[in-house]
Amino acid sequence: MKTINVGLVGISGYAGMELARLLSAHPAMRLVLACSRAEAGKRLGDFYPFLRHLPGADVVISAFDAKEAAAACDLVFLAVPAGTAMQMTPPLLEAGVRVVDFSADFRLRDAQVYEEWYGMPHACHQVLPRAVYGLPELYAADIARAQLVANPGCYPTSVILGLYAALKNGLVEKDGIIVDAKSGASGAGRKAAVPTLFCEVADNFRAYGLPRHRHTPEMEQELSLVAGGEVRLQFTPHLVPMNRGILSTIYTTLKDPRLTLEEAHDAFCRTWERSPWVRVLPAGTVPETRFVRGSMFCDMGLAVDKRTGRLVILSAIDNLCRGAAGQALANANLMCGLPVDTGMERLAPLA
Repeated sequence: MKTINVGLVGISGYAGMELARLLSAHPAMRLVLACSRAEAGKRLGDFYPFLRHLPGADVVISAFDAKEAAAACDLVFLAVPAGTAMQMTPPLLEAGVRVVDFSADFRLRDAQVYEEWYGMPHACHQVLPRAVYGLPELYAADIARAQLVANPGCYPTSVILGLYAALKNGLVEKDGIIVDAKSGASGAGRKAAVPTLFCEVADNFRAYGLPRHRHTPEMEQELSLVAGGEVRLQFTPHLVPMNRGILSTIYTTLKDPRLTLEEAHDAFCRTWERSPWVRVLPAGTVPETRFVRGSMFCDMGLAVDKRTGRLVILSAIDNLCRGAAGQALANANLMCGLPVDTGMERLAPLA
């Protein structure tokens, strides 16, 4: 198997840490570049002791330099904040390097929508048409041909996968969708901030980002394509006192109030029968975050409420693996002509 040299910019964050863990066991990809301004000069195996005796441990962390990255790497992962990736990406693409971007800079196809929701100008409109939205179950063929992939957000991954079968099969109305989602504290990133201090998170439960969380247009964009018409949803995220995991509870209105749980469950099973990472649980069973922890699985449960005429969809993922690093690696595999699950065959829930 040909060696693929990869770089990781943003090694010090939780998503970067998770990706470094995954790359250490990858049979084809070799981490040759690790970037972080704050940690530059440190040996990666010293910064992350769990890598000490694994491949990549001797890489010395450095500040990002586009020319150095282009010379050393076949593919670069950008685990950096929104607004930063759009500055780093163009010179890498010009040099022929493949890029997987963790930020939102290339997820939204309309630059004006990005500017409205993220409150900053988009610096490279010309690159947007080249970006492919990196949800492998939906866009594997496009990802395989792409030079630039926009890795989906963690909340959107759980919600888009959760709603896909319902909208694709015409089970529910396109309007009136309510998403009530909960995430572990790692979803807020590793940067020190008062709202994510232990004493602020432990023994507490709170909503945030109301009423305009930045992931909303990303979900609406992709779900509108699935539904063949405009989808608008109400999205409310919550922070819960756990390290990792997302559980999204999605309330939809049935088109046919006579639809049974068995019929809905059958439609979901048919839709996802060839997608091993999407697990539709037995009818009447609800997903739990502990059973997807550290994995690429998206577990789904369904409930039909005859009284209200609603189909309730529950979708659970691990925010750091399925919602970030693992999904990025799956996209990179496809871009490099490898099976999508290369290097992830052993990934399984830790509980």
